[in-house]
Amino acid sequence: MNILMSFVYGLCLSSFSLSLMACSAGGMAPLENENNAARCSAGSPLGKSEAGLDVIALCIDKKDGDTVDSTLGFAVEIAASADQQARGLMFRTELADDKGMIFPYQSPRILSFWMKNTVISLDIIFINEDGSIANIAKNTEPYSTKPVSSINPTVAVLELRAGLTSELGIKAGDIIRWK
Repeated sequence: MNILMSFVYGLCLSSFSLSLMACSAGGMAPLENENNAARCSAGSPLGKSEAGLDVIALCIDKKDGDTVDSTLGFAVEIAASADQQARGLMFRTELADDKGMIFPYQSPRILSFWMKNTVISLDIIFINEDGSIANIAKNTEPYSTKPVSSINPTVAVLELRAGLTSELGIKAGDIIRWK
């Protein structure tokens, strides 16, 4: 993000060209807009994170019945290897509203995550093979060893800042595109 943003109230400037951003009381958040579906280029490489992971564009198509109502864009780190998946977002002290981490798997399975050594609360989103959201574990408890699991076999998990799914109206059935 452009440093000028911290000095300008009500005006947001962004170097992240894949999604429009909006000012909010809680910081930066993806702007919902029916035109973002065409602009959000799922899977586009965005460089490397501070942790050295590949970062890509991820799009969430919010559905209203059978139609896409709006699309949200995020820059997410890919936890592709077993070591990267085991570490996940452990020890991180913050997660911006337009950032997250995706955990892709080769085949559908019941996925279970815990928050051991995870400092920040997260929303953990379980993704079906067709890209639809199966279920969301909201506001997970930091440091907890209690597992949160998918309700059916899923192929990926997306982690976002706790509370963001409720704030943005992300729900089961919405579509996540990252490849």
